[in-house]
Amino acid sequence: MSDSKKILRPDAEGHYSSAAHELDRRALQRFAPGQHPIDSLAAAMGREESRRRFFSRGAQGIGALALASLLSEDAKAAGRENGPLPGLPHFAPKAKRCIYLHLVGAPPQMELYDYKPKMKDWFNKDLPDSIRQGQRLTTMTSGQSRFPIAPSVFKFSQHGKSGAWISELLPKIGSMADDIAIIRSMHTEAINHEPAITFFQTGFMIAGRPCIGSWLSYGLGSMNQDLPSFVVLQAKHNHPRANVQAISARLWSAGFLSGEYSGVSLRSGADPVLFINNPDGVPANVRRAMLDGLGKMNEMNFQRLGDPETKTRISQYEMAFRMQSSVPELTDLSKEPESTWKMYGADAKTPGSFAQSALMARRLAERGVRFVQVYHRGWDVHGLLPEVLPSQCKEVDQPCWALIQDLKQRGMLDDTLVILAGEFGRTIYSQGKLTETDYGRDHHPRCFSLWMAGGGIKGGVVHGETDDFSYNIVNDPVHVRDFQATILQLFGIDHLRFSHKFQGLDVRLTGVEPAAPVKAILA
Repeated sequence: MSDSKKILRPDAEGHYSSAAHELDRRALQRFAPGQHPIDSLAAAMGREESRRRFFSRGAQGIGALALASLLSEDAKAAGRENGPLPGLPHFAPKAKRCIYLHLVGAPPQMELYDYKPKMKDWFNKDLPDSIRQGQRLTTMTSGQSRFPIAPSVFKFSQHGKSGAWISELLPKIGSMADDIAIIRSMHTEAINHEPAITFFQTGFMIAGRPCIGSWLSYGLGSMNQDLPSFVVLQAKHNHPRANVQAISARLWSAGFLSGEYSGVSLRSGADPVLFINNPDGVPANVRRAMLDGLGKMNEMNFQRLGDPETKTRISQYEMAFRMQSSVPELTDLSKEPESTWKMYGADAKTPGSFAQSALMARRLAERGVRFVQVYHRGWDVHGLLPEVLPSQCKEVDQPCWALIQDLKQRGMLDDTLVILAGEFGRTIYSQGKLTETDYGRDHHPRCFSLWMAGGGIKGGVVHGETDDFSYNIVNDPVHVRDFQATILQLFGIDHLRFSHKFQGLDVRLTGVEPAAPVKAILA
């Protein structure tokens, strides 16, 4: 290493030597800005350090997420403003936007979409070893002396042209069976909630990778100027005894992508997005003048260091200024007609409810937000299932139906992908004490169900099949990576050709293991 490089490097605690400071002072005196022989080296090191500081702050501060922007220097360098990366989409997309409804905690598939009538004859009998096949168990049931079969206490009926079996707990969803494609053969490797949800959202079980919404925002850009391209809503649940799993901003992080692609959490109540409103006593014209001055200072910083994230910071501030007008208009539901409230149900007028979140998701999609993520907790039914599950289903049934009908009547369903999914399935055997009226179910990664609609999905399809115990897949398995590849396919993206360089690797959402879109559910 040359002496000049050694002088410029900080010590282990990040302090620079007196020689480095003296060299900097002399440079300011003897050379014009940018003309010193080692300025190019210092600028390169400055870019690296400022980017590291920027991402550190972005990972820890809600404000950095809330001020997500639509324009990055990388995008400008590629010749786009708000548009897609060069070469994207790879082919004509079917979907322009996505509303992803995630049921945190994992609903039991055999109570909702995977009808298993033969289990009635197996009540309180042990799960055969030939079915379990040595599958690993969670610590919550691994100590049980036996694994008694718990048939569903709920009735099923057939719906739509496909004759899809759907539970009595979801009558509204059943009535639109011809609009949705049910996948009954999903499977994953994750057996606990945090890695399972992270896997679904980012393609990796360990936090730190970009989530689906961030990948789409990065690849395809934004469709509007006044709202982020990726918004997150956290819906409340009603039942006081529902088992709740914690979630965090890691699930809507941009990971190693620029912070501008992170999801922006939109809260219910009077202050939907933190830190965008002017402080008391600061009028809009003063804020505008402040932003103009700050923009000039950041531009000077960019000219000095060349860090592209400085441009992102400038656009974040500008986005926040525009959101001062766009967010109040978005969240003002007073102009929605009475027919909307009737469609979504009485809960839609309750701030933070799943019904209001579904309505807000439609309003966001209508205003050009590309990816809307809704999380609804309370689905972790380790016990009290017959008591808790009906309440959970009632909260989502009518709003899901209303969302599909609402999009359809507005001509938006054809290019809006809607997903309702959990992170894994549930065991056919009971966790804890089993009675004829009470039981619980443990985690089960080997098979579970979800549905998709709109945005290029073929309605009226039931894909995949499990065994009589809803324990193993017997036909058409669909892995989480296949699910992710299908989403990208609908947006016109070949998952094998969509990557980002990170730590020397071409990283993809779907990873390096085999994955393929599920063609049977594509229109």
